[in-house]
Amino acid sequence: MPPSAELTEGAGVAVAAESLYLVNLLLAPGLGFVLLLALWWRARAGAPPLAAAHLAQTLSGSLWAGILLVIANGLILLLGGYQGPNVWVVVITYFTFCHSMLVLLGAYGLSKALAGQCWRFPLVGRPLPAGCGKA
Repeated sequence: MPPSAELTEGAGVAVAAESLYLVNLLLAPGLGFVLLLALWWRARAGAPPLAAAHLAQTLSGSLWAGILLVIANGLILLLGGYQGPNVWVVVITYFTFCHSMLVLLGAYGLSKALAGQCWRFPLVGRPLPAGCGKA
């Protein structure tokens, strides 16, 4: 069943949000987050359900990515600092499990945005706005 006209109305913002989420994770950390925040600030009021869903998910996902990075850095410091023997164990574990999962979820979210479909992150995703239906 094709998405409704109301859902495809926010497809451009949804794709931009998912793209900026991936830019934040892969190309330009920080800059991508600031641009995502600016997009969220500009489009948050009165955004169509598709755009609102993807904006909420990418902002939430970016905040979780930052929290996980802070936790990984804290764990490195607790285990002897950056000169300690356990630093690579934490770094490789973080990138293998946390970062790669966030990137995969972002790629999946981008594919959903390109298809004009709403979706939410598993476990930590924000509730879908009214009018979005099921993920």
